[in-house]
Amino acid sequence: MAAPGSNVWPHGYGQEHFEEIDSTNTEARRRGETSAAASVWLRADSQTAGRGRRGREWVSPVGNLMCTLFLRPACSPSAAAELSFVSGLAIHDAVIQMLPQDRQADARLKWPNDLLLGGKKMSGILLESATQGAGEVSWLAIGIGLNLAVFPKDTPYPATSLRAETGQIVSPQEGLTRLANAFAHWHEVWQAPGGFEAIRTAWLARAKGVGQRIVVRLSDVELEGTFEALDGEGALILRLDDGSSRAISAGDVFFGQPK
Repeated sequence: MAAPGSNVWPHGYGQEHFEEIDSTNTEARRRGETSAAASVWLRADSQTAGRGRRGREWVSPVGNLMCTLFLRPACSPSAAAELSFVSGLAIHDAVIQMLPQDRQADARLKWPNDLLLGGKKMSGILLESATQGAGEVSWLAIGIGLNLAVFPKDTPYPATSLRAETGQIVSPQEGLTRLANAFAHWHEVWQAPGGFEAIRTAWLARAKGVGQRIVVRLSDVELEGTFEALDGEGALILRLDDGSSRAISAGDVFFGQPK
C-alpha cells in the first residue's frame, strides 16, 4: 500500500473516469444492483444531479473533485456507517498534503462528515447503501465532493475552496490519488481488531469544536451545549446546560448561531 499522500495509485482499488454523469453515487447504485466488481473509485468532471446529505443539491462545477468509492464491505449497516469517519480522516489527510505548512492547522473535521478549511466548508461526504436478506450491507457508496477550484455562495454554512484559500491549483486527478491513498491507509486501520476506536481517536484529534459550545440543528429542534466527545458508535455527545448529556446520531453542527 502506498503511503498516505503518495501520488502512486493504491493497490487493490480501481478507478473510472466520466466526463459527465448524473451522479457518481447514482452510478454506484446502478452497479450495486448488478454483479459489478467493487473497490473502485468513480470520478466525474461534472455532475448534472449531484446531491448532498438530506437530499440537498451538491453544486458540481468542473475543476472540483467529485467522486464515489463503490464498495461491497460485507458488514452490518452500523459498521458500514463507521466508514464515514474513515472517509473524513482520508479527506483531512489528503488535503493536508496539498496545503502549505502554515495552513495545515486550519484544516479541521466537522461532525458528522465535513472538512473545514479556515472555518469554512470545503468538502462533504454522502454514504448510501443497500442491505441484503441477512441484514448485511450488499453495497456501499461513499460519495465525496472536494472544493479544489470553486465553491458555492449563499450556503447555510460558509464554503470555500483550496484555490480561494491558498491560490494553489490542484487537478481533480491528483486530489483523487491523494484521497485514495489516505483512504486505503485508514481503511486498513479500521479493519484491524478494535479499529474503530483508533479511527474515533484520530478523528477527534482533527475535529473542530471539541470541548466548546456548539449548536446542533435536528429535524425538529435546535440544541445548544458543549461538544464533549464521540461515543463508541460515532454519535456526538452533547452536554446540555442542565448537566445532562445527549447522544446525537444525525444533525447539523454550527459554531455559533446558524443562519
